[in-house]
Amino acid sequence: MKIGIFGGSFDPIHLGHTRIINEAIISLQLDKMLIVPTKHNPWKEDSVANNQQRIEMIQIALKDNSKCEVCTLEIDRQDNEKNYTIDTIKELKKIYKNDPEKLRDAMVRHMEFYNTTPFVITFPLGITAAQELENATNPDFDVDQIATVKTAMMGPLAGIGDSFFWGTLRVLGTGIGTSLAIQGNFLGVILYLLIFNVPHFLMRYAGTFLGYNLGTGFLKKLEQSGSMQLLTYGAAIIGLMVAGSMTAEMVYLTLNIPVGVGKTATTLQAILDGIVPGLVPLGIFGLVYWVLKKGMKPLTLTFLLMIIGILGAWLGILA
Repeated sequence: MKIGIFGGSFDPIHLGHTRIINEAIISLQLDKMLIVPTKHNPWKEDSVANNQQRIEMIQIALKDNSKCEVCTLEIDRQDNEKNYTIDTIKELKKIYKNDPEKLRDAMVRHMEFYNTTPFVITFPLGITAAQELENATNPDFDVDQIATVKTAMMGPLAGIGDSFFWGTLRVLGTGIGTSLAIQGNFLGVILYLLIFNVPHFLMRYAGTFLGYNLGTGFLKKLEQSGSMQLLTYGAAIIGLMVAGSMTAEMVYLTLNIPVGVGKTATTLQAILDGIVPGLVPLGIFGLVYWVLKKGMKPLTLTFLLMIIGILGAWLGILA
């Protein structure tokens, strides 16, 4: 399959866009054209239309072209960092410069949604580059391992990265910086920026080389020994453990529903905590996961949870 990629702000999509798309499909004999609206255009300060409106405008403008498909890879990203996709494409072009068929396959392979802590993204990027290089030179390489390894790392890296950089390093830097700043010492601002930024810049730089060396050496040994499945299984377990720990520590909900009267009076929250501590946050986590699987938009769900929280506190149901 011959696939084209056409990106832009599309704020709004206009005749210039549609003519280029149609000409590219015809002249390049494309089987499919992926239309990729960007989340944050570095050349524009403000957007007129929001993300959903831009997607809908693209769908309306290209509804009669069956070869066009909207790809929301960039819009679905949860951070404001530069796109992982373009870094991947640049690397893939170097690796597959003499094999356009494999280049197209690789570009399609890396269109899958990927979300992890931005400060450690260079680590899976290095591993991916090493695996793609191996795929380009080894005809017997199993390409399914590329997506398997990358996906297996996403959860654990996100949990560890968020806990260290957002949950620890940022708090540490804020504490030290604030203690000096409230005394009128401008050094507090500088220290905060240094404490938070220096480690993650070093991590990004080192992560590229560490990931690449790991991909060329360690993963190859795992493949030869047949232990690759154990690695991905173990990474999946760690990811689930991290998700469970973050749920218990970062999701707060207290039910203020009284049970009983007099000296024996208690609350529903105390009863549930006596059965399983953190049962209510776990239930909320499961409910959120279920409605997301049913197709509810994350932004819609966020506002819905806010409304429920405000109404619950106002009615006295939530403490």
